[in-house]
Amino acid sequence: MSSGKIRYAVQDGSFILKCSGDVRLTYCSVLNDTIEQKFTRGRFQSVIIDLTEVDSIDSTTLGLLAKLSILSRENFGMLPTLASTNPDISQQLEAMGMCRVFNIVHTPTPCPECLTDLPEQPQDQAVVRERVLEAHHILMALNESNREEFRDLVSILEGTGKNCSNA
Repeated sequence: MSSGKIRYAVQDGSFILKCSGDVRLTYCSVLNDTIEQKFTRGRFQSVIIDLTEVDSIDSTTLGLLAKLSILSRENFGMLPTLASTNPDISQQLEAMGMCRVFNIVHTPTPCPECLTDLPEQPQDQAVVRERVLEAHHILMALNESNREEFRDLVSILEGTGKNCSNA
């Protein structure tokens, strides 16, 4: 499995996010910050998420992508397009209920050459916990299967946060 990378571009009224390799929560803070910054300050005519080069993607990243879609609908009234050509990734997207928040296509999408890398960053444990919780709450809202799958994880993380704040 190749190391993961997330890149983005804002071009001609479009926000493009391209993920490749093994995409994990090491990007959760910078991805969340980019989403919040671009979607509260920008105005887009289209939003495209390209997962055609992804080998694997974790649930935290998928939850943050769902957040991107929710913000896109709230701020711009549009359903973003998500491209996946990997059958395993497409199956994961379907199982997670991502078709509720994305227009999913199974063909490659053209991406500009001017993509900017999101840096992997050392992350504060409390910030990571907060991002993981937020992402999984979003996923749990998509379907019953996700509610069942992530209930224990969310319960543990919520309990951990309460214990840390009481210390």
